[in-house]
Amino acid sequence: MFVCICNAITDRQIQETVAAGASTLSDLQAQLGVATCCGCCSDLASSYLTTANQNTQTAITAGIRVQS
Repeated sequence: MFVCICNAITDRQIQETVAAGASTLSDLQAQLGVATCCGCCSDLASSYLTTANQNTQTAITAGIRVQS
């Protein structure tokens, strides 16, 4: 699905860039050009970062062993 119509950037491209280490909207803007024209896609692009951060936190929390 196209997220950024102005620069023809898809959700898959954003997901791949986040998986490769992009952690801020500025990273996505620098690497893909997302949200650099009209800005209508900035909230949706940022949501991919939020989702990735939540998944990372969940994975880290799940890996902690609690001793009683």
